[in-house]
Amino acid sequence: MLTRFKTLSVNRFTFIIALFYVCVFNIPLFEIIKKGIEKQPDVDPIFIATMPLFLLFALSFVFSLFTVKYLLKPFFIVLTLLSSSVFFAALKYNVVFDYGMIENTFQTNSAEALMYVNFASILNMLLTGLLPAYLIYKADIQYQPFFKELLRKILFMLAMLAGVGIIAFFYFQDYAAFGRNNDEIKRYIVPTYFIGAAAKYLNVHYLQTPIEYEQLGLDAKNVSPNANGKPNLLVLVVGETARSMNYQYYGYDKPTNAHTQGQGLLAFKETHSCGTATAVSLPCMFSRMGREDYDSRRAYAQDTVIDVLNHGGIKVQWFDNDSGCKGVCDQVENITIDLNSDPALCSGQYCFDQVLLNKLDEALAKAEQKDTVIALHIIGSHGPTYYLRYPPEHRKFTPDCPRSDIQNCSTEELMNTYDNTILYTDYIISEVVNKLKQQQEKFDTAMFYLSDHGESLGEKGMYLHGAPYSIAPIEQTSIPMLAWFSEDFSQDNQLNMACLAKEAEKGGFSHDNLFDSLLGLMNVQTQVYQAELDIFARCRG
Repeated sequence: MLTRFKTLSVNRFTFIIALFYVCVFNIPLFEIIKKGIEKQPDVDPIFIATMPLFLLFALSFVFSLFTVKYLLKPFFIVLTLLSSSVFFAALKYNVVFDYGMIENTFQTNSAEALMYVNFASILNMLLTGLLPAYLIYKADIQYQPFFKELLRKILFMLAMLAGVGIIAFFYFQDYAAFGRNNDEIKRYIVPTYFIGAAAKYLNVHYLQTPIEYEQLGLDAKNVSPNANGKPNLLVLVVGETARSMNYQYYGYDKPTNAHTQGQGLLAFKETHSCGTATAVSLPCMFSRMGREDYDSRRAYAQDTVIDVLNHGGIKVQWFDNDSGCKGVCDQVENITIDLNSDPALCSGQYCFDQVLLNKLDEALAKAEQKDTVIALHIIGSHGPTYYLRYPPEHRKFTPDCPRSDIQNCSTEELMNTYDNTILYTDYIISEVVNKLKQQQEKFDTAMFYLSDHGESLGEKGMYLHGAPYSIAPIEQTSIPMLAWFSEDFSQDNQLNMACLAKEAEKGGFSHDNLFDSLLGLMNVQTQVYQAELDIFARCRG
């Protein structure tokens, strides 16, 4: 790395910093390349040997654009600190910083960010971030007069470009074929990919002309039959980071749904998320757009199904114990839990989801005699600090993993910790159902639960979530979806429970179904409603 043993020319600095990025920050990239080589027989070894050289020449060329006096040091200090964090996420968790992950990062609050701080992450920042940044700051770089420096820079860039060109001349077809067969490689190149994704995010959210806001469902009206005189009361539980393969309802061999087993819940099989991170999935699942045509700018510039319910005269309340509703609940009554609000359930950094049950009690005590939707956004199974998601009395699966550097836990410990979060969420759901049962004299009651996305727990070396959807493993996209209906709710709203049980068993649903299913459950008529996407429409009447 850089030293003060001798003065460095600008070009020498450029080459050394590029070499550092290739040899350190791109280790995850070469791990992916290694896997690609193992899948492809008879690979030319010389072609493989050119890959680090190709990257070195390319980064040297790109970095030369920023080696300008007064810009050089601050630019590369900031870039190195950012790259250190991206490198650690890719190395330890196999997390890729594409547009979706950048969006998720920008919307992460300080309490959530602190969950990722542990000894390993701090040591990494010291060794690959702060130390190189300090050496860059102390580097004695010699600048030549302007035109002489410019000439040297041009010659250096031409030399780097020539290196790239020579490799491309002999191995262009090999690079093209290898790239087509291993498309994910480009996502691991540090720093170009995450900088490009960040630039796109900033352009979309801060530089482009805002889209004019579009209201949807202004024609909405509530046509609830109310045959027995009782309004509908639906509690919508929005989960966090729950994957279906760890649910007893879906064949898992541990009793992770022990609390709700006797309550008659429907478990909808083969349900998939819109995204792999909350910042994408949450606004997507409540938007009129489906996953295939989802656009975050458009989503933030138009009404959600929560708004359409509100237009239709449904009373809507949103209580949040996660990282916020991402714009979904902005136009209805909403409360984000104060992390210092309850000493028994909150630490100042997080709250157990039981705090939402208290909010639900308050809301039910004040509930008007009108059709109502109460949304509870739980923190659920948010990682990597899974062990902080459940109180000690709900620590049923042991040994667990009481640490945030989960890659250093055994598979058994990590799975037990995650399963405890699922079991605790099941407890929360069971308590919601119990509270709704107590309201049956005043309301026709129902509960609907689904998660925003899944989670990787070390499968194929991947941890956490946020992988690009095109390459995301099933663990990050397969989610649980559960429903409970009181007898009066199903009768008054003409739901055929035998039919629904068959539909749940058949499965094949996604977040795309939520918009219309909520409108259907609450009997809201509007032109934006699409019956073919309403899960319950096929079993109504």
